[in-house]
Amino acid sequence: MSGTDDNAIVAARNFVASLPHCRALGMVVEAAGDGVATLSMPYSEALIGDPGTGVIHGGAISALMDTSGGVAVLSHSTGAAMTATMDLRIDYMRAAEPGGRITARAHCRHVTRSVAFVRAEAFDEMPGSGPVAVANGAFALERATDP
Repeated sequence: MSGTDDNAIVAARNFVASLPHCRALGMVVEAAGDGVATLSMPYSEALIGDPGTGVIHGGAISALMDTSGGVAVLSHSTGAAMTATMDLRIDYMRAAEPGGRITARAHCRHVTRSVAFVRAEAFDEMPGSGPVAVANGAFALERATDP
């Protein structure tokens, strides 16, 4: 997915569209390029984890953060052709405000020959509230030019 931001966005959108769980969750690629990706997910009653509060289930948020991490790796200049999550640690900071879109921004912070390290944050639409969750992950990667 490396290349210009426009190319990275198109590749990222194609990647996300190819994953059934991303389509089911309504994920949208907002930005991608230079090892950074921003994805969002609309609020949906189908994703509520606690019917009493209307709060989105943490599993949907973790899927969004995981996918944003993968897209960040694929958009990094090292030219990863494939990636898979090896490890993902998520800390939930607070419940997301019901009724709003969740946005995750991931940054590929370091890349070795076969592993990329990513940090991600997820936010709701409440300004100044801080992140809903933060994540650190390790992603296996394969480059198109690997022997």
